[in-house]
Amino acid sequence: MCGIAGAFQQPDGKLVVTTMTNRLGHRGPDAGAVMELVTPDAAVVLGHRRLSIIDLSSAADQPFRKDGLALSYNGEIYNHDELRRDLERRGVRFRTRSDTEVVLEAWRAWGRSSLRRLRGMFAFAIHDERTGSLTLARDPLGIKPLYVMARGEGIVFASELKALLRAVGSELTIDPAAMVASALYYWVPPEYDVLEQVRKLPSGSWAEYRQDGTVTSGAYWRAADEAALAAAGPRADLGQTLIDSVEAHLVSDVPVACFLSGGLDSSLIAALAQRRDPSLEAYTIAFRPEDQRLEAMPDDAPYARLLARRLGMRLHEIELRPDVVQLLPQMVDVLDEPIGDPAAINTLLMCEAAREAGTKVLLSGMGADELFGGYRKHYAMLLGARYRRLPSVIRSRLVEPLVRALPVTVGGKGLRTVRWAQRFVSFAGMPEEEAFRRSYTLYDRDELVELLDPDLASAVDGVIDRHRVTYEDNDLRDEVARMCLADSRLFMAGLNLTYTDRASMAASTEVRVPFVDPAVFSAAFSLPASDRIRGRVQKAALRDVAREWLPAEIVDRPKASFGAPLRAWVSNDLRGLVDDVLLGGELVQSGFLRATPLQRLVDDQRAGRRDESKQVWQLLTLELWYRNARAAGVGVA
Repeated sequence: MCGIAGAFQQPDGKLVVTTMTNRLGHRGPDAGAVMELVTPDAAVVLGHRRLSIIDLSSAADQPFRKDGLALSYNGEIYNHDELRRDLERRGVRFRTRSDTEVVLEAWRAWGRSSLRRLRGMFAFAIHDERTGSLTLARDPLGIKPLYVMARGEGIVFASELKALLRAVGSELTIDPAAMVASALYYWVPPEYDVLEQVRKLPSGSWAEYRQDGTVTSGAYWRAADEAALAAAGPRADLGQTLIDSVEAHLVSDVPVACFLSGGLDSSLIAALAQRRDPSLEAYTIAFRPEDQRLEAMPDDAPYARLLARRLGMRLHEIELRPDVVQLLPQMVDVLDEPIGDPAAINTLLMCEAAREAGTKVLLSGMGADELFGGYRKHYAMLLGARYRRLPSVIRSRLVEPLVRALPVTVGGKGLRTVRWAQRFVSFAGMPEEEAFRRSYTLYDRDELVELLDPDLASAVDGVIDRHRVTYEDNDLRDEVARMCLADSRLFMAGLNLTYTDRASMAASTEVRVPFVDPAVFSAAFSLPASDRIRGRVQKAALRDVAREWLPAEIVDRPKASFGAPLRAWVSNDLRGLVDDVLLGGELVQSGFLRATPLQRLVDDQRAGRRDESKQVWQLLTLELWYRNARAAGVGVA
């Protein structure tokens, strides 16, 4: 796992790339270098920061140059030994044991068709000295990031936005539509870019830049197509697919550990990994008891301890007592984009603890909920179909007013059931796509328009329309599959994978996600709807598989979110920051946020009339991100 940066056809390329590479030091503290490659008609500079995981020798340092190709690569290729054997049979002679050299030689042998052969997570830039071209590529499901800025006659690129901000911030401009999208979703969806001049290279795609200024790009893997192909084919052997994926993700020359919440997903990954590596250790977290009581949070620790005892696994328990006032600005810088999910704090603090204990690589259960129908919203959407059978007069005049009138707190203690009920009635009566969007976004259309500058109403409509287009872009026949596909393209890629990459790399650790794998993706979409949600049981097929390795107490345990005591933090720790930074902040002064509806939102949260803690957290995050961008010299469109 590493950080990459580069420039193509830039007169100041070496300075820009050196600046970006230095800013990415946290992604690769083990080695770093900048390589300048000049041909008669093209100038390429590649930068790299290395976190050594496979082939720890300096011979595998990057940028890696060999026989006319030069590579700067971020990621891990889990089937590199298999590909190495194939290439050796073709006569390739290797000088390292690294997956880096395998990527380079695979590209030489198979070109763009090599991308579907790589099993792993990756983003890379490869320069062909013979043609002068530079090609960028990114893994199928978007685990590893790559940001690209068109500049002059060429491009600059980096693993993180903060590197571009450090090097060329004064040349950049904030895109208000992306800020609107962040306010709606509480993260920036993959099709939006917060800086107008910088775009994310789409997952499953490549782009080739030539010395004559032409650009060619394409997709080698598309989620909607792969899901439809799997749905039309035979049912996969899910158990064997998961075994194969977990074992593949254990490839490493340094010890591997795992996250263990005591929930189904992380427990299954831990059990399968421990079968292959009995020395595997695990990390779990807990929050301050007073925060857990206030938030009515479930206690995960007993389940993590139960599984650790069953497996004979050493469990590191970390009680999180963060100074949220100090940590929130740090997280905004870490996350690069305005992401309002406090779960990123959990990941950062666990990774920091693991790194302090000498662990570089951790396995995560992320991705299972998206692919196998594990979120409450998935089941709620099916309940919504039944709810809509009630006469509309009963829904609109009796049920919904009653539920909305209920307090979300009693005696200062949060009532989760009330919050869930209020969320449910906010979308249950809507058509499928609209209901799904409202099941997890923060506002309905009118609420968001009221909160923002009136001139941004068209941007709100544009963001909502883009959700519709993404949701409907498939040929899947059942609703659960459509929801899972949308989540894999939006929620998983835009939020969960993004914060996991930034938070883990900020701690100089690598997090691997065995569920986020093309083979597991296809196996998930080969399942009928009833094997995702069977009656009231979610992730049914995954639970069926898990019974062979996990105790019933964990297999049958209700889902417990990987969250944080957000209401406690917003109500207590962050109260002064909300007053001093958000209510009178730059977003209000600039007109992006309207002061009166913002004050009303905060007042409703504090009075317990509505649970607006996620909205307040997201807006505070957006304010801090905006201030950081403006301080870096970024303009406003």
